[in-house]
Amino acid sequence: MKRIAMILTALSISIAPSALSQTIANDPPAKSAVSSGSTPTFFPRDWIRGFTDFAVAPSHNEPDLGRCAFPQPSSAGGSTSQCTAYARYLLSGYLEIQPLGRTFARHLFFFFEPRFSFGRNIPQLSYQASMEPMAYDRALGAAIEFPKNFQLRVTQHQVDYLGRYSHSLGPADLHTTGPYGLYTTVSVRWSFGGYGRNGAPPAY
Repeated sequence: MKRIAMILTALSISIAPSALSQTIANDPPAKSAVSSGSTPTFFPRDWIRGFTDFAVAPSHNEPDLGRCAFPQPSSAGGSTSQCTAYARYLLSGYLEIQPLGRTFARHLFFFFEPRFSFGRNIPQLSYQASMEPMAYDRALGAAIEFPKNFQLRVTQHQVDYLGRYSHSLGPADLHTTGPYGLYTTVSVRWSFGGYGRNGAPPAY
């Protein structure tokens, strides 16, 4: 009996370390508070994000900047009129800046949405491939995220005409302030169906 007891004791001593190491290896790593706090306070991952877009309008489909009368008066010169504020090309983008990664302030971000219009066209009279700069309009503002994919946004929009469009364009010129002109809005946005942003952690 003593010999059997000694053999069992020796086997248990030799097997215990390997069993313990296997148990430790197989156990999944425990989630700790350290991982949740690994987000830096400033400039977290994807703190700057957005997109750019370049569009071309086919003939007879040019975006109207609302600057020129249509049809234009005969005194404007017909196809030689200087009022040609119908775009052929649109260069636009969207940028979000969310510099904070912790505290409630991580739900605050700023956005900027510029758009440049280029072209020299008169509907039914003149269609060109010119990339003459026409207007620069932009929307910028700030937003804060709330639960359930809601955002509260404050936006200001403004338009500046470029080049010769910053001056009078002749008898057909309506002297407008551009598409939608200068305005400020306060809005609520709700995103659904998986549409959204890859910003700060959504947990509150």
